[in-house]
Amino acid sequence: MFENLSEKIASAFKQIKGEGRITDLNIANTVKDIRKALLDADVNFKIAKEFTDKVKEKALGQKVLQAVSPSQLMVKIVQDELTSLMGGEASSFEINGNPAVILIAGLQGSGKTTFSGKLANYLKTQKGKSPLLVAADVYRPAAIDQLKVLGAQIGVDVYAEPENKDPKEIAQNALKLAKSSNKNIVIIDTAGRLAVDEVMMNEVASLKDSLKPQEILFVVDSMTGQDAVNTAKVFNERLDFTGVVLTKLDGDTRGGAALSIKYTVDKPIKFMSSGEKMDTLDVFYPERMAQRILGMGDITSLVEKAQQHFDEEQARKLEKKIRKNQFDFQDFIDQLQQVKKMGNIKDLLGMIPGMGKAIKDIDISDDAFKGVESIISSMTPFERANPDVIDMNRKKRIAKGCGREMDEINQFFKQFDQMKQMMKGMGNIPAMPKFPGRR
Repeated sequence: MFENLSEKIASAFKQIKGEGRITDLNIANTVKDIRKALLDADVNFKIAKEFTDKVKEKALGQKVLQAVSPSQLMVKIVQDELTSLMGGEASSFEINGNPAVILIAGLQGSGKTTFSGKLANYLKTQKGKSPLLVAADVYRPAAIDQLKVLGAQIGVDVYAEPENKDPKEIAQNALKLAKSSNKNIVIIDTAGRLAVDEVMMNEVASLKDSLKPQEILFVVDSMTGQDAVNTAKVFNERLDFTGVVLTKLDGDTRGGAALSIKYTVDKPIKFMSSGEKMDTLDVFYPERMAQRILGMGDITSLVEKAQQHFDEEQARKLEKKIRKNQFDFQDFIDQLQQVKKMGNIKDLLGMIPGMGKAIKDIDISDDAFKGVESIISSMTPFERANPDVIDMNRKKRIAKGCGREMDEINQFFKQFDQMKQMMKGMGNIPAMPKFPGRR
């Protein structure tokens, strides 16, 4: 997401790169290119103009310090304005109820059901809640089955009444079950249509009036661009929803919805979602997204993902082994598995400052490590723990076991040895600090 927008804004900044000072002319040219980049990203013209007018006004009103170049100042101003445009700060999420009720609304195909599953997984694994998923979409074929499959994947109960065509009655019955079975979150997946119609709006509005939900989340397909913003406006007029969820951020989207929706409906973006895996859901942080748009990466999110998936005690044991130069193949494969749990490899690399542009045209598959995994899996436990014992005969057996050529085996061992040599230098590095917020 935002790939083209990031490139075009970076190109706009080149207008004043190397300039000694800010002038009316170089700011005008830069702002013009930024406005065009926003319009190309499917941002509404009024929003794009108001945004760039603010940037221009702030740029011309600021004195450039000796330690800061005009281009650096412009990047900071644009970052601040992008952050403000998308909501300023991450919004709170109300999950305190007995039980808390979360109503999911949106058009058919926007990703409501998949998001419902992801939200349940997030609340269960990250917030320690006990959610109940409710299948209140009584029209779409297989909607109930889809929710049941997702629920089974994440270990969350799903309430459904296949023969009942009254969503309000289903939801009320689910609420009773939740109270009697100590479920503290009820997530209601409602029906959608291919376009906004009165029947759908009346139904979801009736559910709102009946359930009095703590949160009403409008799920929007980011790939629909400005249409998503217009749909959000219609839904908000009827539902007065509490927040927006942006789905399909991994698609070929221009990003206009993310940049326009907060301005248009004055409701925060609370979550963003990409892919089909149940753990690909993130809280939406406007400042972090602004940094990613401007090619600054998102180290904070990367560290948070690492904290979620890496055990601190295991990390300290690994650190000791690295310092003693005892890192082996089992350690290596264990770390690969941990990294894979964090999400899409290309997305993770894109969070590192400067990497987004470098890997833009490189196809990095999640299967990129399969070759390495097959080689290590063909080793005996003794060989994995003692890399130095692996001679040519053992290598030949490993090659046969994983179906790889000897050249590949030798190349892998060479790279592993180089990595161990590099790790030797870590002996002089201070010990790993505790993760922030952990004891």
